[in-house]
Amino acid sequence: MRPAALALGWRTLWALALSSLSNTLAVNNSGRWWGIINVASSTNLLTDSKNVQLVLDPSLQLLSRKQRKLIRQNPGVLHSVSSGLQSAIKECKWQFRNRRWNCPTSQGPNIFGKIVNRGCRETAFIFAITSAGVTHSVARSCSEGSIESCTCDYRRRGPGGPDWHWGGCSDNIDFGRLFGREFVDSSEKGRDLRFLMNLHNNEAGRMTVFSEMRQECKCHGMSGSCTVRTCWMRLPTFRAVGDFLKDRFDGASRVIYGNKGSNRASRVELHHLEPENPAHKPPSPHDLVYFEKSPNFCTYSGKMGTAGTAGRFCNSSSPGLDGCELLCCGRGYRTRTQRVTERCNCTFHWCCHVSCLNCTNTQVLHECL
Repeated sequence: MRPAALALGWRTLWALALSSLSNTLAVNNSGRWWGIINVASSTNLLTDSKNVQLVLDPSLQLLSRKQRKLIRQNPGVLHSVSSGLQSAIKECKWQFRNRRWNCPTSQGPNIFGKIVNRGCRETAFIFAITSAGVTHSVARSCSEGSIESCTCDYRRRGPGGPDWHWGGCSDNIDFGRLFGREFVDSSEKGRDLRFLMNLHNNEAGRMTVFSEMRQECKCHGMSGSCTVRTCWMRLPTFRAVGDFLKDRFDGASRVIYGNKGSNRASRVELHHLEPENPAHKPPSPHDLVYFEKSPNFCTYSGKMGTAGTAGRFCNSSSPGLDGCELLCCGRGYRTRTQRVTERCNCTFHWCCHVSCLNCTNTQVLHECL
């Protein structure tokens, strides 16, 4: 069975990009590498810290044929996908900053490590947040004019209510969802439980971005009287997407492989996910799903790909997951102090500079044994 797919990190990209003319970029949802070369012959450009333009090389057989085709058909989308995956990694780390599993990443070819080869809750979240990141970024890039093949969503036009009408530039969530589905899901092959789990969680990420869209309006009228309003649909902040998916992580559904029979006419519906407990309702499209128990993440395990919590900082006064008792898994912790110097009492001077003082404070740190 093929290892689970996922989006890789970008710090590795820049390090590789600066080291040679033939570079690789980790992006696709199968754990493989994208080919990057220093040839400015495409509109799918990324620029590194030294302003070296990096473009996708269609001749490299590292993406699937469909993924390469999507990149060529949508000039400008490569940078958007890159931005979306960076956002997903940052959000994953934020959401799990106080948990035993804190979304650790590495510089290797598989940034999230062996956890993506499993079928646990953490795997589900990684797939959902990376899928959501691509959809969110592509939809926003359309409305910003960064992708040549899409624009704002102008389908909502005309009166919307007694004192407002549709107008402005709505974020193109439909294009983002369609591109995300075709690009991210295209590397998933098979019909086994892992395949169904990955596709379900990918879609849950996209559905979260879609369902959290909100209406924004601008007032018009004399002296701001707001006689009439122009409204459009705006993407949620990615923090809101992360918060929603984190809630779904906490309530994720454990599933098993279901098979309805061998009727060829309904083959698409034959393979599906069922709740492990028959008394539970089937997972909704918004739910995250998993099929195996998570490791405890307390100790290092090369086989399991867990780093353990030794050396992590904890909150000695908290009874929650960030507390020393739970985070340190009952092993105890050491306490030490350190002096930290920070800028403080900053004042803005017209025009135009800011002056600050240096303040030194003593911090008490608790570190898991």
